[in-house]
Amino acid sequence: MPSQFKQALIQLNQTAELMKIGHDELEMLRKPDRVIEASLPVEMDDGSLKVFTGYRVQYNNIRGPYKGGIRFHPKVNLDEIKALAFWMMIKCAVVDIPYGGAKGGVTVDVKKISQKELERLSRAYIRGFADFIGPDIDIPAPDVYTNPQIMAWMMDEYSHIKGQNVYAVVTGKPVEVGGSLGRDTATGQGGFYIFEQLVKKIKLPKNKVAITVLGFGNVGANFALIASQAGYKVVAVSDSRGSIYQSAGLKIREVLAHKRNTGSVINFKGTKNIINDKLLSLPANVLVPAALENCITEYNVRKINVKIILELANGPLTPQAEKRLFKKGVVVIPDVLANAGGVVVSYFEWVQNIRHFYWESAKVEANLKNKMITALNQVWQTAEKYKVGLRTAAYIVAIEKLVKALKIRGI
Repeated sequence: MPSQFKQALIQLNQTAELMKIGHDELEMLRKPDRVIEASLPVEMDDGSLKVFTGYRVQYNNIRGPYKGGIRFHPKVNLDEIKALAFWMMIKCAVVDIPYGGAKGGVTVDVKKISQKELERLSRAYIRGFADFIGPDIDIPAPDVYTNPQIMAWMMDEYSHIKGQNVYAVVTGKPVEVGGSLGRDTATGQGGFYIFEQLVKKIKLPKNKVAITVLGFGNVGANFALIASQAGYKVVAVSDSRGSIYQSAGLKIREVLAHKRNTGSVINFKGTKNIINDKLLSLPANVLVPAALENCITEYNVRKINVKIILELANGPLTPQAEKRLFKKGVVVIPDVLANAGGVVVSYFEWVQNIRHFYWESAKVEANLKNKMITALNQVWQTAEKYKVGLRTAAYIVAIEKLVKALKIRGI
């Protein structure tokens, strides 16, 4: 299987060929502007020193400052970060916000370090990359195993370095220190707006919808809760320890409480425990991958029998798996559109920080809904025009905007 970054470039090359993009413009999009690796020394609780490896990839800022999350995960590597930075560039262009793409990460298992060690690591990351980030340069955000508290530490460390409060240096902060209302649920909420519009477009009756959510972290759980509150039936959810299934539909708020109390969704009353490998073959017509990359491959795609896949995770389908699904007529709403709600509300947070004027939640939600539905309609029309899947259509929409910016700026 090609590396994640090679997979991203394969999609870029295929789309560029379809659009007849010139060699010079394509070359500008094939490589990141800057790749930075830093050693991050951290004093551990026992007094010893441990040096972690941190990354920041700044892909392209032709349409605005670099933008992208920071993930703390034991499998973080440079290839993954480059791919994620590329996808952020595409994502920001798809939903038409004035950002380029970036991504950061640290190779660390946060389950094996203390809260104080986590804080020191978060601050070390900012010290390592302070010369390369800033409100008009590159604005990080939370990602896998990072959260609003970590963003608050990072903002505080950057502010100490600069000698003044710089709230706009990161997004995804707590509301008390410059965060935006609606940011914590933005990815799930944005995905729901896309999902609901698609259900209407393909004329799938609401009472016939049965949803399986693969991954019950912040994004998956929020989507499941929002969908169930809107009257949709969520029949299965999963986490790293297992899955639960109830054909009549799960009471998501109660499942959330159960997970908070026990650490997992398994053994929830009135449901059937199943292993995660069997989750894909459950009787449902909507699948929502909301975990990590490459969870649906050519080896397990045959189990899937749904009408819609909503990619709330980044890169959950391999290209080989997606080809099979396209032939079966499955509608795949790609990650660069489906999970863009997080970066959209991050943009809103950044705007509020710069203006020092904060919005009510109703304004955040209304603007998010408008951005997501506008993007979906543009991607849908492009798919019909070129007779391609929604992922290729999303890439066409994004690349058109990027190439126009390149030409207008004369680069």
